[in-house]
Amino acid sequence: MTTLTRRSSIPVRVGSVTVGGTAPVVVQSMTNTDTADIVSTVAQIKALARAGSELVRVTVNTDEAAAAVPYIRDQLARMNVHVPIVGDFHFNGHKLLKTHPACAEALAKYRINPGNVGYGSKRDLQFAEMIEVACANNKPVRIGVNWGSLDQDLLTRLMDDNSKQAEPLNANDVMREALVVSALDSAERAEQLGLAHNRILISCKVSGVQDLIAVYRNLAKRCDYALHLGLTEAGMGSKGIVASTAGMAVLLQEGIGDTIRVSLTPEPNGDRTNEVIVAQEILQTMGLRSFMPMVIACPGCGRTTSTYFQELAQKIQNHIRHQMPKWRKHYVGVEDMTVAVMGCVVNGPGESKHASLGISLPGTGERPVAPVYINGEKGPTLKGEHIAEEFQALVDDYVVKHYVRRATS
Repeated sequence: MTTLTRRSSIPVRVGSVTVGGTAPVVVQSMTNTDTADIVSTVAQIKALARAGSELVRVTVNTDEAAAAVPYIRDQLARMNVHVPIVGDFHFNGHKLLKTHPACAEALAKYRINPGNVGYGSKRDLQFAEMIEVACANNKPVRIGVNWGSLDQDLLTRLMDDNSKQAEPLNANDVMREALVVSALDSAERAEQLGLAHNRILISCKVSGVQDLIAVYRNLAKRCDYALHLGLTEAGMGSKGIVASTAGMAVLLQEGIGDTIRVSLTPEPNGDRTNEVIVAQEILQTMGLRSFMPMVIACPGCGRTTSTYFQELAQKIQNHIRHQMPKWRKHYVGVEDMTVAVMGCVVNGPGESKHASLGISLPGTGERPVAPVYINGEKGPTLKGEHIAEEFQALVDDYVVKHYVRRATS
């Protein structure tokens, strides 16, 4: 695992999870169910936690949603799912937290957006009410500023001040500064109201990659709060994945960021856990954390006109993902395993030797045999109609033989 110099930040305890300080970068996600629908929300939180989400945020926007939160927590506990639940509040959070004390107690963290906590003379009062509840329940708070819901009074004031300068900044730079000022001013206000410095996290969410990088570099220079990274609307499919990776990877490489979320727009009825998988893969491919064995596979070329190696790579990856919850529970270090599924003799043997376990399948016109390499040494040669099943069995056997079984399993 790569060791990068991390920006110094104050660690924050969120339920059973530590964010910031020397703790690993934490993966989080958010449900898209109606929180008042307890059955659906519990099922989705369980799926997200099983996929590896270490914090899960839920929308708390109505009395019904707030009333459901304690039941959601309790049902998850009965299922032995103990992932911390974060409450996402906008507009009426001050009322919901005061009206539903059981919700305020059940949540592991509150997310407050200073851009819509209240307007005009009500803003400071309603923000204070939420912070007072957080203090009373000893809960951390994320001050989550959003590009699309920025405090317009603050932005107007900064625009006016900028216009009076001898060399004014462009409008986009003022907008970026407004995000940072909103977050830091709100954090300072929270501390004045009694919230401890080590109970505050900050995020400044935008939808553009260059804006994300610029804002967080600025933020990192001006505070030591733990920082949550993510594009606020990354988009769908490959666009969302590429945009999130392009922005967050730059910042993570610079040691900026203590927790991340990949805000992918799912396909209709799509799998919400994809955002967790992408977040994990960003951290793992950068060498920052290990979550599950990596499957290395070649892209294919004119030497690999058969789709067999593609099908085998997919089967092995799916098998590993399915087995990983059990393997993680029973074996120490299994997430560091690498498996190579290669399609021809050009790079096949070499890549297979570099992996924990690798197979070099025959390319077009090559002998119909598939040598297997185990920790760099030549192992069995597979052939015939059951190569996939035999290689999958070798993967399972490798885990049992090469990783120490946990004492409690």
